Amino acid sequence: MPTATPKPVACTIAGSDSGGGAGIQADLKSMEANGVFGTSVITAITAQNTVAVTEAQPVALDLISAQIEAVLSDFPVAVIKTGMLATADIIERVADEMEQRDGYPLVVDPVMISKSGYELLAPEAVATLRNRLLPLATVITPNLHEAGHLLDATVRTEADMRDAARTLFDMGPAAVLVKGGHLAATDDAVDVLYDGTTFHAVRASRIDTPHTHGTGCTYASAIAAHIAHGRALPEAVRQAKAYVTKAIEQALPLGSGHGPTSHFFHLTPFTEPASSSVVSDAA
Repeated sequence: MPTATPKPVACTIAGSDSGGGAGIQADLKSMEANGVFGTSVITAITAQNTVAVTEAQPVALDLISAQIEAVLSDFPVAVIKTGMLATADIIERVADEMEQRDGYPLVVDPVMISKSGYELLAPEAVATLRNRLLPLATVITPNLHEAGHLLDATVRTEADMRDAARTLFDMGPAAVLVKGGHLAATDDAVDVLYDGTTFHAVRASRIDTPHTHGTGCTYASAIAAHIAHGRALPEAVRQAKAYVTKAIEQALPLGSGHGPTSHFFHLTPFTEPASSSVVSDAA
């Protein structure tokens, strides 16, 4: 039988979402949906659903390092994406591991707070994120709230987004994507990508739905997937934006709160092949 051409491989370093809509679970779905094999390093375990995060527990530092070593020593990882890192110590450890393995494109999604208001990053860890991980990033993907926390400022308008992108760029990442999904009273969902020279406004129609759980994780992971395919960053962002917009448009109204996006909207329900059969013999 012919051997299939191997897919590109990505690695997500993030927290686990028991509800399946965000975190590691969303990352792996998004990577696979965008043609990439996803591997994972779990940094924290959360108890959550579509309504709330009720508890979170960080993973031991040595186990995080062991997961990174296990994945990167065996798989041809083309890109690494980070999500929930929970504590300053975990950020320090992940940054140390990345510095020892120079050369991986790094997508940093600075996850800080859940939709229900649960702190997914300790407040005292924001400075560590800013000082240790941002300078290692190929691109960072903060939403308005996260950009504001990183800068200790308010980001409310598209002009604010551009100013925030400039200031965040000066902190060391190679590029900044400020996501405008939370902009008020706009017909478009516009994101601002800045590479130190050029601004790119990435626009899509705003989808009116409450079911947006995990969109940040999904978007950042799709960007990572397209980087793994070898695409330049503006094109990777453009394709990821188109993907996440469709995933929101087809969002799943599951649970009692903010339902998840539909990562595999392009797949039809499974139909059993006509050649499949089961033969039973009497005992």
